[in-house]
Amino acid sequence: MTVVKDKEKESQNALVRAFQQGIVQPLRESRVEMRKVVWPTREETIRLTVVVILLSAIMSAILFAADALFSWLLLLLQNAVANI
Repeated sequence: MTVVKDKEKESQNALVRAFQQGIVQPLRESRVEMRKVVWPTREETIRLTVVVILLSAIMSAILFAADALFSWLLLLLQNAVANI
């Protein structure tokens, strides 16, 4: 009887260990790592957000200008070829 109980207890302990190592341990490690993170202040977040928005607007304007230029050049080329 004790051998059977020991095996059942070992299998339960194995399940508990597997659960702890597979689910609980990574969650604990994530929690510890999240406490180490240095989060930006509100001012930094706002300043960097403004920088990203401005750079995005500038890049979109540059890409728009390039697209318009190439479209115009392509139209000129098509007209030149059509007149030949």
